[in-house]
Amino acid sequence: MEAPLIGIARHRLTTDGDGVTTLVAFHGCPLRCRYCINDRCHDASKVWRTVTPEQLINEVGIDNLYFLATGGGVTFGGGEPLLYSEFIEAFATQCPPQWTINIESSLYVPRYHLQRVLPYVRAFLIDIKDTNPNIYKAYTSQDNLLALDNLRWLMQHDGMAERVTVRLPHIPHHNTADDIAASRELLTEMGVTKFDEFDYFEKSPHTPKNIL
Repeated sequence: MEAPLIGIARHRLTTDGDGVTTLVAFHGCPLRCRYCINDRCHDASKVWRTVTPEQLINEVGIDNLYFLATGGGVTFGGGEPLLYSEFIEAFATQCPPQWTINIESSLYVPRYHLQRVLPYVRAFLIDIKDTNPNIYKAYTSQDNLLALDNLRWLMQHDGMAERVTVRLPHIPHHNTADDIAASRELLTEMGVTKFDEFDYFEKSPHTPKNIL
């Protein structure tokens, strides 16, 4: 079993989960977000390399002491990491049990991917973008029904209020403060209690790209 990567970023402190984490970014994503900072995930020629779960465990294990000392571990992002749920499951069942596993996802995947990884994930960092279907489609090129249905399903499980953080960005030319407030109200009704609100910026020739 192998999975294609676009990058690995070490020593990330409290940005992708508790403690010191290593971000592993997969190639491939079903969305086409207009301000995607890792848009190389759509270009097959930009695959950095492929790895097996065992190879990845050996590589990120260089930071085992940091993980153990801080309660950190590995965060899978991308791209869309849940497209590689079988790989993540194999990784999680073979890595040291003290490592935490986090997922950064849009939840725009068939439900079985989410079901496969659920027993192994400590924290979900969910990029909902906006709950308004028109705004979501204009920004991502897809309908948001699948993502919201998966989030509803996820929030029905015990303890998810502490394990799920939903990211709600202000996206220039796409949503407003009122739209964000409406999204937050709907998501709160689903049981979400943790939010990360921030601003996107339009790309320019000086905007850095492919940031992990």
